[in-house]
Amino acid sequence: MKGIVFTEFLEMVENEFGLEVLDSIIENSELPSEGVYTSVGTYDFMEMQNLIVNLSKETGLEVDALLHAYGRYFFDVLTSHHQDIFDLYSSPLDMLASIENHIHVHVRKIYPGAELPTFQIIDLQKNYLEMIYYSDRSMYMFAKGLMERTFEHYHSGYQIDLEKLAPDGSKVRFKIVTQ
Repeated sequence: MKGIVFTEFLEMVENEFGLEVLDSIIENSELPSEGVYTSVGTYDFMEMQNLIVNLSKETGLEVDALLHAYGRYFFDVLTSHHQDIFDLYSSPLDMLASIENHIHVHVRKIYPGAELPTFQIIDLQKNYLEMIYYSDRSMYMFAKGLMERTFEHYHSGYQIDLEKLAPDGSKVRFKIVTQ
């Protein structure tokens, strides 16, 4: 997993929960990297999983709720560094429908070796998008947070429903309606 995901996660934790909580989750996670990350480095996903699980224990918040919050937070990181990509799209549905064939292509250019989820478009209409998320990392709530902020970025109403197609969250159907 790319280091930017780690560095921004640690920044979110410090901003939202404080330095003491950040130090605690790093210490309790027994990380091979010792919690030292660079944005361009590549790190084992298990380190992220340990950090999130320990943050959940520390705060009492569910892992899915933390991933969702982090997805929303990370969207602002993306817009601050890559606004040009957002300027290419006139609607949030167009942008979300292009994740696999356009946005992830650009992400891989910027961050070679990035391991990204796969999104399969099932149905795309003027006000409706249905897609399947695939990822062994099961970070679908992170994806949902990113999707929500995409609609907010474009000042568009939305309803996002999800259905786990695999019990572990590695395959999830998203049904999105714009309002």
